[in-house]
Amino acid sequence: MSLSPARRHRVAGGALALLVLGITTVVVESAADPSSASGGRTTAPGPVSVLDGSTIPWPEDGQSAVELVGTGAPEARGEQRPVPIASLAKVMTAHVILKEHPLRPGEPGPLIEVDRQAAHEAGVGGESTVPLQAGRTYSQRQLLELTLIPSGNNAARLLARWDSGSQDAFVRKMERTADELGMDRSTYTGASGIEPTTTSTAVDQVKLAREAMKDPVFREIVASRSVTVPDIGPITNTNSLLDTPGVVGIKTGSSTPAGGNLLWACEVPSGGTTRLLLGAVLHQRANTTPSEGIQAALESGRRLITGLRDRLSSARTER
Repeated sequence: MSLSPARRHRVAGGALALLVLGITTVVVESAADPSSASGGRTTAPGPVSVLDGSTIPWPEDGQSAVELVGTGAPEARGEQRPVPIASLAKVMTAHVILKEHPLRPGEPGPLIEVDRQAAHEAGVGGESTVPLQAGRTYSQRQLLELTLIPSGNNAARLLARWDSGSQDAFVRKMERTADELGMDRSTYTGASGIEPTTTSTAVDQVKLAREAMKDPVFREIVASRSVTVPDIGPITNTNSLLDTPGVVGIKTGSSTPAGGNLLWACEVPSGGTTRLLLGAVLHQRANTTPSEGIQAALESGRRLITGLRDRLSSARTER
């Protein structure tokens, strides 16, 4: 798959340069801000915290990026080169589906019939799948849950075919959406992320997270520790960081070439309101086993989240 000239040549700008100097500055705006986690108003007059990047517990492996939504571009650590992202691709899949077929909170959406391909794929080894049976119907919301919570590859590809007729046609929508979001170093080649040719960077994934988390249905699903789906039963979220205070998503992904990947969101008190802190940790323990990679990503993500959350809370208390 070829990339547009703009996506081949555009390079992320000054956000990375700040981290080279070891300094990360976080500024909270004082006006009404739709990027706050609660949608309320912030009363802080100007800057409320300055984070010293040299003290942030960045993962030593792979690449990472963080952003306090509404306060500037993502800051990053590690070389921002495209790497396989495994099941983080499902965040884009869900985002495109909800753009094309919006849902209101609590709304199930249209019923979608399981085709033979999705049922056959449930028995294929070496993939993360869910037990779908041909002819059964599930709502759009339920298939999004099966895609994002237990990371069902066959559910993701079924949604792609339902939307676009084929996975290839749906991938073209994923690519166009990446272009629109300025994800200059991302390439999507499938709806599930099983293909190692689906690649991205930590900065690009944070850009996607910022947009995806604006949708209340997406937010509800990725914050769910578990749900019960008819004919399948209870399903548990692969994101064990949901037991960490403030964490409200988003998605894990792992494979041997990708290593462990984590895209996360955490609500933090900042400047008199609650803001959304986003982050991505990619390429942890790549070329080991998926279980080793995901464990490393979860551990690195937890340290990063708690470190940043504590610093923001401390700065708010001290000002």
